[in-house]
Amino acid sequence: MFKSFFLGGFECSTHKRADGIRLDLIALSGHDVHAAADYALLARHGLHAARDGLRWHLIERRRGVYDWSSLLTQLQAARAAGTQVVWDLFHYGWPNGADIWTPGFIGRFGDFCRAAAEVVRDETDGTPWFCPVNEISFLSWAGGDMGGMNPFGRGRGGELKAQLVRMYLAAVDAVRSVAPHARFITAEPLINILPQSGLEHHQRAAADYMEAQHEAVDFLLGRRRPELGGHPDAVDAVGVNYYFNNQWLDHGRPVHLGEPIFKPLRELLGDVHERYGKPMLIAETGTEGVFRAPWLHYVADEVANAKAAGVPVEGICLYPVLSHRGWDDVRHCPNGLFAGFTPDADRAPYKPLADELKRQQALFAAGTLARD
Repeated sequence: MFKSFFLGGFECSTHKRADGIRLDLIALSGHDVHAAADYALLARHGLHAARDGLRWHLIERRRGVYDWSSLLTQLQAARAAGTQVVWDLFHYGWPNGADIWTPGFIGRFGDFCRAAAEVVRDETDGTPWFCPVNEISFLSWAGGDMGGMNPFGRGRGGELKAQLVRMYLAAVDAVRSVAPHARFITAEPLINILPQSGLEHHQRAAADYMEAQHEAVDFLLGRRRPELGGHPDAVDAVGVNYYFNNQWLDHGRPVHLGEPIFKPLRELLGDVHERYGKPMLIAETGTEGVFRAPWLHYVADEVANAKAAGVPVEGICLYPVLSHRGWDDVRHCPNGLFAGFTPDADRAPYKPLADELKRQQALFAAGTLARD
């Protein structure tokens, strides 16, 4: 499905924080000015596929007037390196003055996606891939229920989720109108919530929470809320984002790798495959500091075992591939294969992670799957 089983993901968030400051992680890491070198660097480490993003707020400063210069830099860099890219059309942020809660927002986003798809199509060899809306579930919670990021809603998570689903579906229609061969992934958190106790109401609450994580993809595929317009062809590959803190006790503490109650990733992937029966992708995974290499070891081994059991996982995306500044406090987050804390940061690889990546690439290339 992708040019390499392992992908590199460039953090491309463009949302506004609660204090009104807009983030632009592509600019903060310097990926906008170093795209050619970044893609060449990925290729040297065997990463011939990637996730990257469009910055809608830069491209459409005035409604219907598009400046594609920022995207063309990334597109041409990827093409020169021979890198296949899954392009995020919406990664949390949108142009100033646009109101995401209104019906007109859907049409504006669709117009943008249609125009963007023409540019990507003309600059891409082979099939163009897109993630229309990144992490519908997370943005619905963080921006719709908690007020922690745009659009700063509280108690409106369900309303925002429905709007984001409409946006995704509008993007699919718009892109396919100019690039019928385009393909689409989701990128939704994969979580495991355990009950507080064995009491029936605690068991039921945790089960309901777990079921809610599937709402976004269910809506997209038309399995629930059919009035939103979902259909089976809206998703070509189910992408899941999985981090060290994706399991916890309901209303309680995190559940850590190594605890008896921690559910193996292979089983979580099997559950998603059983539900949807579509190709899958680890769309994001990674952690910070000295745990980066052991985490990749764990995730890759679990994916190998899932594949051996018949789960069609088509790739693992190291996310982010460049270490970057924190969303809230601009601290250095040492979570990438390469440093990217500033535009002039030395892109030297973090050797333990680079070595583990090389080891896993060799195992997957050799067809080494079940590893218990």
